[in-house]
Amino acid sequence: MTGPVVLAVDVGGTKAEAALVDSTGSVIDGSRFRAPTGPTRTADELDAAVTEVLDRVLDQRGVERLIGVGVSCAGPVDERDGTVSPINLTAWRRHPLRDVVSDFVARRSPDVPVAFARDGVAIALAEHWVGAGRGVANMLGMVISTGIGGGMILGGRVIGGNAGHIGQIEVSEFTGELSLGRRTTLESVASGPHLVEWARTQGWTGATGEDLARDRAAGDEVADRAVARLADAVGQGISSAAALLDIDLVVVGGGFARVAPDLVELIGARVAQHPLEYVARVRVVPAGLGDTAPLVGAAAFVHRADLMPPAR
Repeated sequence: MTGPVVLAVDVGGTKAEAALVDSTGSVIDGSRFRAPTGPTRTADELDAAVTEVLDRVLDQRGVERLIGVGVSCAGPVDERDGTVSPINLTAWRRHPLRDVVSDFVARRSPDVPVAFARDGVAIALAEHWVGAGRGVANMLGMVISTGIGGGMILGGRVIGGNAGHIGQIEVSEFTGELSLGRRTTLESVASGPHLVEWARTQGWTGATGEDLARDRAAGDEVADRAVARLADAVGQGISSAAALLDIDLVVVGGGFARVAPDLVELIGARVAQHPLEYVARVRVVPAGLGDTAPLVGAAAFVHRADLMPPAR
């Protein structure tokens, strides 16, 4: 391995991950590690998951070429203070994640800078840099998973802070399961756990997103309606974002986006029905980077700092 590397860290509702990423956006083989998180973990247990993966990566060959650390986390976040309040990790409220990472890394690699932003920003930046959004100046990158998040690229530059947090916009004609005390946000309707719960209220007997994908592929009527509901709600959310921001492309990724092989196509068809021409022409495409996008994007906070705005 040659050239500079960044230690990328991503923390979400189910896991903390870390890896070394080179200046081409490639995750270095053998350097990727993960530890479980989850809504029942205490703040100390979540910190321990983060420091565990950091410690394992810092033991890897190539760390001597470390030029920085990039940290992404589920939001909301406060970039200026380096704190996080993830919706699905309730033990962390205004938690100083950037300091936790900085202090731990400094014991092993002093004077290495740490850059920090929300995971939706990381995903959008990764897809813009080396993924499905290369060459597109105005785009939304979004993830459909345990939650729904996203990030914006406008004029070829990242919009920082909590901009693009599309899971928290309101959708009409839908009522979902409670999320932050609301039943009418895109996340409450269309995230993996909430859609699974909706399907169960319709008589479906499965328990997970994997079960839903299997049953939909087998022709189960409720599972098929659940996927249609997901596509309609996400399509409506994208249409609202496009009407406001006049974007050209939406890149859709995340584990639950794989619940149906035609999901992205169905979402795009929903967007194409919009009466405003500039909304209807927005392209909706699958993510190009799969589950490496948050890590690649976190590394891009350092490798592509030229695209990042000042902390807000």
